[in-house]
Amino acid sequence: MNLLDELRTHRLLAIVRGPDPAAALAAVLTLAESGVALVEVSMTSADALGIIRRARAALGPDYALGAGTVLSAEDARAAADAGAGFLVTPAIAPSLAEGGRLGLPVLAGALTPTEVVRAVDGGATAIKLFPASLGGPDYLGALRDPFPGTAFVPVGGVDADGARRYLDRGATAVGVGSPLLGDAVRGGDTTALRERATAFLAAVRP
Repeated sequence: MNLLDELRTHRLLAIVRGPDPAAALAAVLTLAESGVALVEVSMTSADALGIIRRARAALGPDYALGAGTVLSAEDARAAADAGAGFLVTPAIAPSLAEGGRLGLPVLAGALTPTEVVRAVDGGATAIKLFPASLGGPDYLGALRDPFPGTAFVPVGGVDADGARRYLDRGATAVGVGSPLLGDAVRGGDTTALRERATAFLAAVRP
């Protein structure tokens, strides 16, 4: 899977994180059915590896399903074994190098210019600008000047209106958790999740 192409094409990465494995799995499948083409399951979720494994079996080998909040090399290997097609980190961590060794693309967390350089030099496919809410779209715009060739994916506090502003300032895609998932990861209404997915897909449409 070419993660960079997927991010450029679809422009929305859904972040699933929750305490209820069955509800989290249902949320992943609902997102996929609603047209959301990239989903990460946070390793902080209850039974995250089981969720990834079952989602992979349901969605097939070509769906862009990844593991998020991957910090250690051990977690990177476990996520890959469960069927994750890409890794997402909140910071520059051992998982970045391990993802490269495993042949998996990594969306690596960084905030400052120095961290961006370190992540790119470490082999990151794209930069997860996190937490994006600290600087907002204007900060992303400022980063784009010295790093015009770097793909940025703002994550943290991105709602549907903010998604458009980040994209307008040069984001390749946006990553969205609770503003999209709501209470679905705790067994909430999946119909409402479908409606939010439709709204976000409209917001990121070119």
